[in-house]
Amino acid sequence: MNGPAWGMAAWAAGILALLVVVPLAARRGFGDLLATHWNAFGRPDGSLPLWAVVLVPAGIWIALVASAVFWRAARRWRGALLVSCGVLLAGEQVSIVRANLYHADWRDADSVTVGAVVTVVAAGAAGLVGILMRGRPASPASPGRGPRMDIPPGERRVWLAYAENPWLYAISAVAGVAAVAALLIGLGDLSEPMWLLIVPFLFVSMTVLACSAVRVRVAERGMDVAFGPLGWPVRHWDAADVEWARAENRTPAQVGGWGYRLSGLGTTVMLRSGECLVVRAKGKDFAVSVDDAERGAALLNALAGARTEPS
Repeated sequence: MNGPAWGMAAWAAGILALLVVVPLAARRGFGDLLATHWNAFGRPDGSLPLWAVVLVPAGIWIALVASAVFWRAARRWRGALLVSCGVLLAGEQVSIVRANLYHADWRDADSVTVGAVVTVVAAGAAGLVGILMRGRPASPASPGRGPRMDIPPGERRVWLAYAENPWLYAISAVAGVAAVAALLIGLGDLSEPMWLLIVPFLFVSMTVLACSAVRVRVAERGMDVAFGPLGWPVRHWDAADVEWARAENRTPAQVGGWGYRLSGLGTTVMLRSGECLVVRAKGKDFAVSVDDAERGAALLNALAGARTEPS
């Protein structure tokens, strides 16, 4: 994964952690309800329970990150969107917690006028910086069927590759910690529906963890791609179904980010920028970022040819 992608991953994880940890860490400093809306005179006129104060901004942030990653129309402005909205949500969360701190009744909460103004200005400035730092995506490589390995009669060959992304591990860990924290809080007060926090954070943690590492095996029966540190789930391609395989350089900018990506280039498991093994089977393209991809493509082409050529 390249530098900008690393930065976005760390930013997404950091903002999510702040939105969850800040109100939970200060929960003993206020009552059951927190002021979340103020009138034109700076007086609180609306409130929400703690679980909603955590869940609502965290859910909005997860939806924004998912939109920036998966929605192709938003990819051009992804950096500006995530930076600006991250600052806005984090600033609002900090302002709300600070205003309610040391007030047993939400109606006595402090004003957030100054904090709101500072947050909006900072978010606008951050968005402008994100726009100025936006770069052009790399152009896709020209197509080609790739090399083919010569396998002497009677020999069997196997190609293995492994790749992982520590930043995806970190994002999974942050979401997992948030789920555990919500579980512990729920054990202390069973009246709070903390499952509304536990389920989404646990889902994010498990999904990202499954995309954080990949094992690729090319052997006589075809290609297997195992996901996650436990090697599950596994996708399989029969050698007879493979039309061609080749090595190709790809970047997160080309495929829309890191992890399990769907784009105009097909499906890509992007764990780091650079060499990828690209396979076309049954008219669909699949790519995975692993080292020594050219050797894996050559072996897979040889196996595919041996399965399809008449004996």
